[in-house]
Amino acid sequence: MNWSLSFDPLFSWGVLALLTIPLACLMALSLFAGRRGALLRLGALIALALALLNPVLLEEERDPLKSVVAVVIDESQSQDIGDRSEETQQAAQALAERLERFNQFEVRTVEAGRGEAVDENTETRLFEALESTLRDVPSSRVAGSIMITDGQVHDTPPNVSGLAGPLHALITGREGERDRRIRFERAPRFGIVGQPLEMSYRVIDTEGETGQVEVEVLVNGELALVEQATIGQEMPLEVTVPTAGRNIVELRIPVEEGEITETNNRAVALIDGIRENLRVLLVSGEPHSGERTWRNLLKSDASVDLVHFTILRPPEKQDGTPINELSLIAFPTRELFVERIDDFDLIIFDRYQHRDVLPILYYDYIAEYVENGGALLIAAGPEFAGDQSIAHTPLISALPALPSGEVTEAGFYPRLTDTGARHPVTRGLDGSASEPPGWSRWFRAVGIGRTDGQVVMQGPDEQPLLLLARRGEGRVGMFLSDQGWLWARGFEGGGPYVSLYRRIAHWLMKEPDLEEERLTAAGRGMRLEITRQSMEDEVGTATVTAPSGETRDVPLTAGEPGLFRGTLEADEIGLYQVENGDLTALAHVGPVNAPEFVNTVSTEEVLAPVAEASGGSVRRLEGGVGGLNLPNIVPVRANATTAAGRDWIGLRSTNDSVLQSIRRVPLFAGFLGLGLLLLALGAMWYREGR
Repeated sequence: MNWSLSFDPLFSWGVLALLTIPLACLMALSLFAGRRGALLRLGALIALALALLNPVLLEEERDPLKSVVAVVIDESQSQDIGDRSEETQQAAQALAERLERFNQFEVRTVEAGRGEAVDENTETRLFEALESTLRDVPSSRVAGSIMITDGQVHDTPPNVSGLAGPLHALITGREGERDRRIRFERAPRFGIVGQPLEMSYRVIDTEGETGQVEVEVLVNGELALVEQATIGQEMPLEVTVPTAGRNIVELRIPVEEGEITETNNRAVALIDGIRENLRVLLVSGEPHSGERTWRNLLKSDASVDLVHFTILRPPEKQDGTPINELSLIAFPTRELFVERIDDFDLIIFDRYQHRDVLPILYYDYIAEYVENGGALLIAAGPEFAGDQSIAHTPLISALPALPSGEVTEAGFYPRLTDTGARHPVTRGLDGSASEPPGWSRWFRAVGIGRTDGQVVMQGPDEQPLLLLARRGEGRVGMFLSDQGWLWARGFEGGGPYVSLYRRIAHWLMKEPDLEEERLTAAGRGMRLEITRQSMEDEVGTATVTAPSGETRDVPLTAGEPGLFRGTLEADEIGLYQVENGDLTALAHVGPVNAPEFVNTVSTEEVLAPVAEASGGSVRRLEGGVGGLNLPNIVPVRANATTAAGRDWIGLRSTNDSVLQSIRRVPLFAGFLGLGLLLLALGAMWYREGR
C-alpha cells in the first residue's frame, strides 16, 4: 500500500494564475509595507489557493511484478557429442527445480539450435533465440538469462548494449577435449568433365600436433586416391571430374584415439561437372528436306562441335566437271573413320547409303568404335531399305534392326509405346498425352524385320519408328523415318522435334540424367528428396544412411510413368547415402561444411567476454555432486553490478509493480475545506475590525 499527494485543480492552471498572481502581488506589497493583518491575509490567500488547487491524498494498492528469467537450451547437433545431451537435460531439469522455489521469478525456457529451417541447423544461434524470448519484456523486468550449451555459439554480439540482465553460461562437455578435423581450403564450384581440377585442403588438430596423416579421396562415393597430408599445412589436391552435373568430392581421415567426434573427419565439396564441347560427326547422303534440320539443331547447341559432310557425288559418277568446281575439300575418309574416329562422341548417318565412298573396311571400324563405347545414330530413309543399304555392310553387327525392304508412304501419327512412355528420352514429350497426339503427321516409315533394342516410338500399324539399343560399351539409335523435318517446319502445328532430337543425341552420348535405371538424391533445405528412374513397375523402398550411421527405409511411390519419388525430413546435416537395389546415390543435406561442425570442442572462451561484461559468469557443469557442478540461485538487487560468485549465480529482482486500485481522499473538500477557508477569512476581517 502506497500513499501519495496529488492536485486536482478546479480551474485550469492559466485561470488559477490570473486569479492568484495579482493577489499574491498585493500580499507581497502589504507584507513589505508592514501593514496590520498582512500575515492573516497571506494565510487566507494560501487557504484559497489550496481550495482552488484541490489537493488529494491518494492511496494506491500495487502488486509486485515478477522478474523474467530466460533459460536457453542448446539443442544443436554438436550437443549430441559424448554425454553433452544427457548433461544438458539433467542441468535443465535441476535448474527448473531450483527456480521454482522463487516466487519472484517467471521462467521462460526456449530450445535453440535445431529446427525446420536450414539456418537453424547450420549454426548455434542462442542470442537470437534469447532476443526472441525477451522481446515483450521491458529491460527493468529482466532478471537475467542462463544458457546451457557447449560454448560454440555463432551469433555472439560484439557488446552487451542490447543485453538486459546478467548472462550466465553453463558449459557442457569436458575441459581439454581433443578433436582432429579436415576442411577444404579451395574448392571450385565447377569443373570440366574428364579434366583435372585443382583443389586444396587442410588437416587441423586441436592439440597442435604435427606429422603425417592418411587422407582418402572419394569421388561420388568411389575411392579415387589416397594421399599423405601434413597436419596444419594447406595441401594441394587434383581430382578428375567424372560426370556432368552434380559431383561429390569427399575427404576422409582416420579417427584418432581420444577424439570427441568423427563427424568432422570428413569434408565434402559439391562440384558441377560441365562437359567440354561434344564432338559430333554428321554424314549426310543424298540431299533432302530434313538434312538441314539435323545440322541447325546441332549447330545451335553451344556444347556441340559439329563436323558435317554431305556426299553429293558417288565416285563412279563422271561428267567432266572440273575438280576445282566439285568441292572445296575432299572427303577425308581415312582421317575421320580411322585416325580420329575415337575423338567423336557421336556419329550420325543421315539417309546415307553405301556407294563406295567409304571403303568396306571402314564400316568395321565404325562397328568397333560402337563396341568400345562410341555412339551411332541412323536416321533412315528409303535408302535403308534398298540394295545399297548400310545394313548390307559390316556395320550390321552394330545395328539393332535390319530392313524388311518395305517402305510405307501414308499419313500417320508417331506415337509413344508403353516403353517409350517410361523411357527418359521420350517420357513427357509435349503432345504425347493426348489422342491423337498433339503434333503433326508423318508420311514415310521404313519397315524392319527384326528388332534388338527398346522400341520407344511406333509408326503405322504399330511398326517400330524409334529404336534405342546398347552394343557392348556403346549405344545405337535408329530413326526409321526421314519426316522429322515436318515438325521443324510447323506442318499441321509441328511437333517437339528439338527436345526429341536433343534427348536422343544426349542419351547416345551417355548423359546421366537420361539413364533408364538411375537413382538420384538431393538436399532441399533439411529435406532429402529421392528420385528413381526405372523401366520396372515397382522399385520397392530406398535405404537411407544418415551421417551418424542410422539407417531408415523410405518408400518410393510412382508418379509419372518411369519415375518414383520419396522424401525424408532430415534432422542431421551431412552426407547421406541412398541405396535401392544395386544402385546407390549420395546427397548432402544442409550447407556444406556447416559452422556447426567446424569447431566441436566445448569452450568457455566464446561466451566469457559477453557474460563478464553483463555481470554474469561462465562455468563448466562437470565435476560437481552427482556429476554436475550446478551453481545455487541467489536473487540480487535490481541495481547490482555483480551477479555471480564462486558457487552461485545471481538473478535481479525487479522493482516494477502493477496498479490494482486507487482511493482518493480530498483534503480541501466538503465542510473541512469550507471551514478552513471561512476561518482564514474571518480571522482576517476580525483583525481588520480591531
